[in-house]
Amino acid sequence: MENNKKIKMSYSISISDDKTYIIIKVKGEITGENAMNYNTESHALGRKLGISRYLVDVTEARNVDSVSRNFDFAYHDMQNRDDIDRSAHVATLVSPGDHSHDFIETVAQNAGLSVRLFTDKDAAVKYLKGGLFTDH
Repeated sequence: MENNKKIKMSYSISISDDKTYIIIKVKGEITGENAMNYNTESHALGRKLGISRYLVDVTEARNVDSVSRNFDFAYHDMQNRDDIDRSAHVATLVSPGDHSHDFIETVAQNAGLSVRLFTDKDAAVKYLKGGLFTDH
């Protein structure tokens, strides 16, 4: 059976005022496929500017991928691309009560990616600026 449901998602990419991190604002439904689009675009900008810290604001977006697809995204999609900086540090800002991003955080960390979820923007920015990164 084919799923003809059209996934609706949009995003914007900008640079923080102090030019220390890149901001990705996502709206709608996130899948591995459309997440790869904003990841590759923002990582290209990061390479160009020498920035490897990212604030991903998904407060208006939900992860709609399956558990197995999230696993594949973290362990295969993000690992097998030369245009992804696997040493980047990512703070993902989620809405309180939205747990659709919890599993991707876990598998991304287990796959060696520096990704952390936050419900408070100030805490996410402090994390990115403070370099309080933990090994996985």
